[in-house]
Amino acid sequence: MKRFAALFEALDRTTKTGEKVAALAAYFREAPEEDRVWTIALLSGRRPKRAVNATELRTWAAEVAGLPVWLAEECHPIVGDLAETISLVLPEPRHASDRTLDGWMRELLALTGRPAPVRRQAILDAWDRLTTAERFLFNKLITGGFRMGVSQGLMTRALAQATGVEEAVLAHRLMGDWKPATTSFESLTGAHDPEADASKPYPFALASPLEAEADSLGLPEDWFAEWKWDGIRGQVVNRAGAFALWSRGEELITDRFPDLAPLRDFLPLGLVIDAEVLAWTGSGPMPFAALQKRIGRLNVPKKILTEAPAHLLAYDLLEEAGEDLRPSPLSHRRARLEAILAALPAGLPISPSPLVTFDAWEALGEVRLTARERNAEGLMLKRRVSPYFVGRKRGDWWKWKLDPYTVDAVMLYAQQGAGRRATLFTDFTFAVRDGDDLVPFTKAYSGLTDAEFRQITDWVRRNTLERFGPVRRVPPQLVFELAFEGIQASLRHKSGIALRFPRMVRWRQDKPVAEIDTLDSLRELLAISETQSRG
Repeated sequence: MKRFAALFEALDRTTKTGEKVAALAAYFREAPEEDRVWTIALLSGRRPKRAVNATELRTWAAEVAGLPVWLAEECHPIVGDLAETISLVLPEPRHASDRTLDGWMRELLALTGRPAPVRRQAILDAWDRLTTAERFLFNKLITGGFRMGVSQGLMTRALAQATGVEEAVLAHRLMGDWKPATTSFESLTGAHDPEADASKPYPFALASPLEAEADSLGLPEDWFAEWKWDGIRGQVVNRAGAFALWSRGEELITDRFPDLAPLRDFLPLGLVIDAEVLAWTGSGPMPFAALQKRIGRLNVPKKILTEAPAHLLAYDLLEEAGEDLRPSPLSHRRARLEAILAALPAGLPISPSPLVTFDAWEALGEVRLTARERNAEGLMLKRRVSPYFVGRKRGDWWKWKLDPYTVDAVMLYAQQGAGRRATLFTDFTFAVRDGDDLVPFTKAYSGLTDAEFRQITDWVRRNTLERFGPVRRVPPQLVFELAFEGIQASLRHKSGIALRFPRMVRWRQDKPVAEIDTLDSLRELLAISETQSRG
């Protein structure tokens, strides 16, 4: 754990990419192999199931520190991080420990499902043997909020430097459903058995937002255009002994979409397809809200399977007959994909994502404006000669999204943020007018600068009317322009409306509350959106 804490400190004290990579590479060369595996897992999002909840940790820490629980709770929003708060209020440890990261992680795994008194004693014993810095990391590992300021791509680069294995090869090996407690460092980085995990997907290629004019990309004939679908990005893997559907977040979601199971019997073996999972009607994709009913459900009721059947719109072929096609030009991969899908029996829940034909950027821009009518978010632009790369590579793939919807609303409630913004009020609840009343309809917490948040925080502190725990009610005076990607009816909200991805665009210091938008205007927008969705 001491070595891991030293790595965390080295990464935390620099913003330079080269220094972060060097520190990680040195760790991957020198740390015990079991600790290396856990570090790889933690930096790629594979965190163990939480053995202790936040309330228990806060209560136990207050008891050990001799503080009333309410005081510990008041400290949390000021420090901004529960793990750090606990590490600071605890008394100095009476013992020391040389236990490795692997040892501590296995102890946490062993606590899962144990009675509360057993878990309490184990956590207290650990706190009594760890330094403040080590306790902070230990608490982070318990709560599942672990962050080291290092992306998975940066970690993979460092691992490549330490092992001599190519980054692209390592990125592929680290995909899939491997468990750090049962996986060796050699199996991740050494001689690799291609059949060790037949269901393993490839790292996803990602597009960058198009911020310049489309005609800056050059000749239209050098590009493919297709719709940017509003669904779940996924890879279908069909190899000998394995049929799997993976989300972009490396979550195995095969069982959540049983209506896609027939593909196993008809897709050729040795195939990997990059696609979008959508809820589907006979005429095309349904709104994301229909698919959302299925997300997070381990067992999907027959009613929802009937109302929102799943369908795959395929747009890339990554592997055919066991051959890795990713280095091939997109035009070649696309042609082979269409040939494979054309040979399948009719009625299967898969089809190629249609290409949008165009011969001029201006004409394509006009087509883009019809995206919402197709339940799409805009267009994807992909260079015809592009390989299927790992991660985000600017220049070859662009997402040309529609401009978001906007609404002017007034802030009613404010709450402090977390992490580095823990001392600032950044999380706001907004309302629109409904006659003479103000109706709350959404929350937002991003989009403004730190300077603006500081100015708003000063105002909130001077103008607080009531407190409800960490939430403060303020007079309805500050107006903001909010942007959002979609709107849908909601029975859970008083307003009857829910927004998708709301965020603050501007603090409208120039606009009075009397001129904010109304609930009727949102209902009109909802009606338009629903009409467009029905085609």
